[in-house]
Amino acid sequence: MAAPRPFRFTVQASHLHATEELLPFARRAEDLGVSVLTVADHLDEQVAPIAALMAAADATTDLRIGSLVLATDYRHPAVVAQELATIDRLSGGRLEVGIGAGWKATDYAAANIPMDRPSVRIARLEEAVQVITGLWSDGPFSFAGEHYTITEMDGAPKPLQTPRPPIVIGGGGQKVLSVAGRRADIIHLNPSLPAGVIDERAGATATVESTDQKIAWAREAAGDRADQLTFAVRVHLAVVTKNDQERREIVELLAGGFGLTPEQAEVTPHALCGTVEQICEDLQARRERFGISDIGISASVMDALAPVIGRMAGT
Repeated sequence: MAAPRPFRFTVQASHLHATEELLPFARRAEDLGVSVLTVADHLDEQVAPIAALMAAADATTDLRIGSLVLATDYRHPAVVAQELATIDRLSGGRLEVGIGAGWKATDYAAANIPMDRPSVRIARLEEAVQVITGLWSDGPFSFAGEHYTITEMDGAPKPLQTPRPPIVIGGGGQKVLSVAGRRADIIHLNPSLPAGVIDERAGATATVESTDQKIAWAREAAGDRADQLTFAVRVHLAVVTKNDQERREIVELLAGGFGLTPEQAEVTPHALCGTVEQICEDLQARRERFGISDIGISASVMDALAPVIGRMAGT
């Protein structure tokens, strides 16, 4: 196992109260020590990711920006390669590229986009990543896959970062995490969501044991490059409490909502609950256990977790 990586905090800024809040929010995140501002890719009430990421980069100096994650079913990878390479150059090399297979059933239904079975979407994801990275390489690129065909296309512009911006792929099942192990630099661990919604069915895949299995799948697929991977997790519930009693109450609520026992809820890597000191201790313990160093939080809890970010970021 590689030496522990320093903690980084990423904040998902898709669903702010108003679009105009994005720029001051990005500057606030940078001031607090957040490493990466991310934007999701859904067709609900959120900012559009490509435009939002460029705006956030333009409003800040050092804050990195990233998609978490672009859905391959919504746009062709040749278009994605050009858009993201442009952002990377205009941001001074601050882009992190999250690519996903799509999962939210309501997006597909509302836009009347066919939602293929997971294995088809995941295969399309892997091809899309190959196309994007191929178009970022030197010279004309060709690709002949089941889902995409590229003929002697010389992608332009090329990204500023070399050899390319970091690739982020996340998921909760073996197939997608195997793709992540083969193709990504940052593995984002999520509960499994085969039904296309987040509910109590996700709880069984948010446990410590399930997290061990997900990491093993990704590392096995990565082969010789396993120790080069960075592991990340999205924290779906984060509450800073004043005392142990409050912590126990929140943990019990979490357990009920996600189909976990209180003991499982207290140690799931997808939640942070406790005093600032307890949360910092939990993060250190989880990094030691799983190697998780990138902590993804929601915009709504960023200020509450500011003391944690200030204490742990970069350590």
